[in-house]
Amino acid sequence: MSQPRHIAPGATYLITRRALRRHLLFRPDAAMTQLLVYALAVSARRYSIEVHALCAMSSHLHLVVTDPSGALPRFLQFFHRIVALGTKVLRKWEGPVWDHEATSVVRLLTHAAVVEKIAYVLANPVAAGLVRHAREWPGAKVEVSEIGCGELRAARPSAYFDPENPQWPEQVTLPLTLPPAIVQDSAESFRRAVAAELTWHEAQARAGMHSQGLRFLGAKGASEISPYERATSFEVLRGRNPTFAIGRDQGGAWRAAATAVRAFRASYRAALERWRAGIRTAVFPAGTWWMRIFHGVSVADVVPTAT
Repeated sequence: MSQPRHIAPGATYLITRRALRRHLLFRPDAAMTQLLVYALAVSARRYSIEVHALCAMSSHLHLVVTDPSGALPRFLQFFHRIVALGTKVLRKWEGPVWDHEATSVVRLLTHAAVVEKIAYVLANPVAAGLVRHAREWPGAKVEVSEIGCGELRAARPSAYFDPENPQWPEQVTLPLTLPPAIVQDSAESFRRAVAAELTWHEAQARAGMHSQGLRFLGAKGASEISPYERATSFEVLRGRNPTFAIGRDQGGAWRAAATAVRAFRASYRAALERWRAGIRTAVFPAGTWWMRIFHGVSVADVVPTAT
């Protein structure tokens, strides 16, 4: 049984989902970029999700989003479904599009974590040895300068989306918002912090490539590689899938977050045991989503704390 996921309205998350067996199905050509931006914009608007950062790699997708209304599971289900269906049509692909591993959902609990993970997302093409600078990546992405003041636009793709269906508008716009903890007055300092972190990631990646005598593939090469090939770089399989991130040098915050996660899981399991025993008055902890949506269980108003 997988661990219960705590869904808190207003929380900010790093989302990662991988293509089946690391196939390069999301190769950054124009048609795929259009599909991904369109699907994201439609899905985010449908579930009131705020998007802060995006980088669509050839074999996986990264997002940093805020979920104001606690609808993240619905958003992910809808977004990943239409991306998969559109990709199957666009690539003439038979079988699953997504890897069998669960979507990675990491809650970002501090300002430091938000800065670091947005920079990590944007630096992905450089870290993968594809381009020397994040801005050169030809796929769907967000620039640091766009966070909080830019937007992504896309016309409805011809693949999969029925123009007669009103849920697929002809044009969509996706505003790129600031994370909720960042007020407009501090937007520039936030973008500078992300840019500095991104520059550090880029420098580390270039140094690593140089030390190994490797060359960057380049934007043109990344756009022209076959989408049916697979990534060949080493990757640890079935590694840790973290629940939260707090950023560097945040030891006290890590301990508090870990305590809260343990308390939520313990309270959830106790309530689930009671519910399975037929006690339908069992109260689940705040943040319970699946049992609330599909079984209508009672949910507490506050998050449990450890004793």
